[in-house]
Amino acid sequence: MKLNPKDYAHMVSRASPPSPVAKDCLWAFFVGGGICLLGEILRQFFLIWYDTSLAGTLTSIALIFMSAVCTVAGWYQKLAAKAGAGTLVPITGFANSVVSPAIEFKAEGWVSGVGARIFGIAGPVIAYGTAASAVWGLLYWLLGKVG
Repeated sequence: MKLNPKDYAHMVSRASPPSPVAKDCLWAFFVGGGICLLGEILRQFFLIWYDTSLAGTLTSIALIFMSAVCTVAGWYQKLAAKAGAGTLVPITGFANSVVSPAIEFKAEGWVSGVGARIFGIAGPVIAYGTAASAVWGLLYWLLGKVG
């Protein structure tokens, strides 16, 4: 059966359930905001004992640890299924993207499973982030020489 693009698009639109865009956006907004609020609460807590720099570092470590624990327990995936992009708050989403493959490929062994696949999702983020920071650093340096 050969379909033209217009008929195919019509079949897809009939078969696809409508997406509650407003509800999805609100969930993402509040969950992402909640993760950020948790980070700020942790930072304020750490500021009681430590200076600003160390409090920020400890906040990052705590968020990564909590995200990893929630991923191992299966809670992060359940939250992501409901909140969508709201769970992609950079530090917790990145931790989830590193821990998930480690759990998935654990049965293949520490080297060929976990070691080989742990950065399967996060690897491109690291590679392109490093390349982008090098480009921006070079531009910053050049603009400093010109200006």
